[in-house]
This record gives sequence, structure tokens and C-alpha cells, in this order.
Amino acid sequence: MPTLADIGEDQLIRRLMRGVKLDRDVIAGAGDDCAVVRSTKHEHTLLKTDALVQDVHFTLDTPPRLIGRKAIARVVSDFAAMGGTPRHAMITLVAPPSMEVKFLTGIYSGMRAISKQYGINIVGGETSRGLMLMLSIAMSGTVPSKRWLSRSQGRNGDALLVTGRLGGSIKGRHLKFEPRLAEGRWLSQHARPHAIMDLSDGLAKDLPRLAEASGLDFSIDPAALPRNRGCTPAQAWGDGEDYELLIAVRPSSVKTLLKRWRAQFPTLPLTVIGHFTKLGKGHRPSFTSTGWDHFALSADA
Repeated sequence: MPTLADIGEDQLIRRLMRGVKLDRDVIAGAGDDCAVVRSTKHEHTLLKTDALVQDVHFTLDTPPRLIGRKAIARVVSDFAAMGGTPRHAMITLVAPPSMEVKFLTGIYSGMRAISKQYGINIVGGETSRGLMLMLSIAMSGTVPSKRWLSRSQGRNGDALLVTGRLGGSIKGRHLKFEPRLAEGRWLSQHARPHAIMDLSDGLAKDLPRLAEASGLDFSIDPAALPRNRGCTPAQAWGDGEDYELLIAVRPSSVKTLLKRWRAQFPTLPLTVIGHFTKLGKGHRPSFTSTGWDHFALSADA
């Protein structure tokens, strides 16, 4: 019988979702950064949940405020990839009874601060005992009904671009990143990407996901990858937890998009890294890393 290590995270999700039936209110379910649910004529509801687990996403040596900040910021990044606005959050806290209360109040201090920054209400949640510390964030928000963004509408020949710079999460960037919320909403209004997602598991894992969602392959130029200081192209490809936006747009729109982007976000790079191709026509880099998979037996498998 196959184990989780044998099939990996993506295959597990596909198996778990087999037979799940959705009614007409659900516009997009599993497979995008958020679920999209019909709400009003002009606005849809976005739903997302995400978990932070001790010794997977942080250690007990991590400053508690940064743990709380990351817990909320990760979900905000998913809303950014949908062109939406997060509004309300519920927190499930699992902790061992021996954990110091001060550590937990520090975590909530970090969550309150970033929630205030992005206009999010923490409206409740649940607590439970467990063998290790875990935070689960369930968040809802909104998106204009005609401007929500998806992973699955990419087209052959689309240019692939990424915001910011990649690599170096091990140096602490995964704790202090800024979700690209304003940038995602701007893109939904001014660029209307055919496909978009946030980079949480690394370009090595997330770019193949984006291509697969549109039934396509891709080619990239490793030398074009925008890198954080001190990072190699291989690290930009596979480190993960960048929380930048990966987008696919019409190639004819790139020149105008880059010009308008520089005017709107002058300190944040937007870089062309490759393009979508037909299946079997792509060119993938030869780096060994395949990004982050929760159920792999090694960290870069």
C-alpha cells in the first residue's frame, strides 16, 4: 500500500477530493489559492485555511511574534493571488499543557499586529491540547465577481513573470515577508493575468502546478531568476517560502505591463523568467531541487 511519502502532497489532495460534489454556489473549489463562493452580483466570497506546525514551519526558538505574523501573512498571500481582500479570521490553537502562556500571548500579539495592518478581524476560534504547537488559520474575504484570479486559464505562449526576488528563506525571510496584497489587486484590475499563484513551496514546485492547472508545460531561463542577495539560481528555484506572485500574461502585453508596474511599484521588481509551452515542449532547469513537499522524506524532494 502506498504511503504519503510515496505519493506526495498533490496526489494526496487529488485522492482525498475524489467524489466530493459541489453545488452551484461554489465557483472554484480545491486547486486555487482560495475557494471562490458565489455571494452577490458584484462580489464573491473567498475562503482559505492554512496551518503552521512546530518543527515544520517554525521552531520554538523562533520569536513568538514572528510565528503569529507568519501564520496570518501566509493566508493573506493566498488572497493576494486571487486579487481579493481578506476580512475575517478564526484561529485554532493546539498546544501542549506545559507550554508557557507568555509564549502563546506573544504569538497572538504578532497576529493582532499584522491583522490590524491588513484590516482583518480576528473573530474567534478554538483551542485544544496536543503534543506540539500548531496554529490553523481560517479566513474569509471578498473579491469583485468579474475580477477574481485563477491558476487555470493560462495559454500557450503566455509570458511568465515573478514579483520581487527569490531564494534565501533559511535566512529568515520566510518570517518577515510582506504579502503582495496590493500588487495582486492591482494586477487583477490592470493586467488580468491568465494564471497566477503565490510562491509558497518554491518555484520548483509551484510553477509545475501552475502549468498543470492550465494543461501546459513551461520553459524558463535560470539566469533570469531574480535572486535575493547571496542566493544562487538553484536557491531561487528551490528554496521555497518566497511568497511572491507568479503570473502568466499575454506576451504582447508585457512591455506595457512592465512600464505601468514600475510607475506603480518602483521599488519592487517584476521580472520575465520564461513562458508557457504546449505539453512536452517545455524546458526545465537541471537543478536537483523539486521544491517543498510536506510528505517527502527529504527536505528538497
